Amino acid sequence: MNADSIAARLTEVFHEVFDDDSIMLHRETTASDIEGWDSMAHLQLILAIERRFGVRLPSTKVAGLTNVGDMMDLISSHLPR
Repeated sequence: MNADSIAARLTEVFHEVFDDDSIMLHRETTASDIEGWDSMAHLQLILAIERRFGVRLPSTKVAGLTNVGDMMDLISSHLPR
């Protein structure tokens, strides 16, 4: 799966989790850029990402995410080749 496909699917997840179809993700997007992205929403987001992409993201790696770009890279690194 290429970066554009990951971005498109990730955007869908954000739309669902935050119930906001106006969210536009960029690699530099952070939690402070999205209304309602708090610690509880972050957990819901990670679970939704794992379901959508069929991956298991290690909590140690998730804790180090600083922006959506990091999230996309982490997802990509856990997808089957």
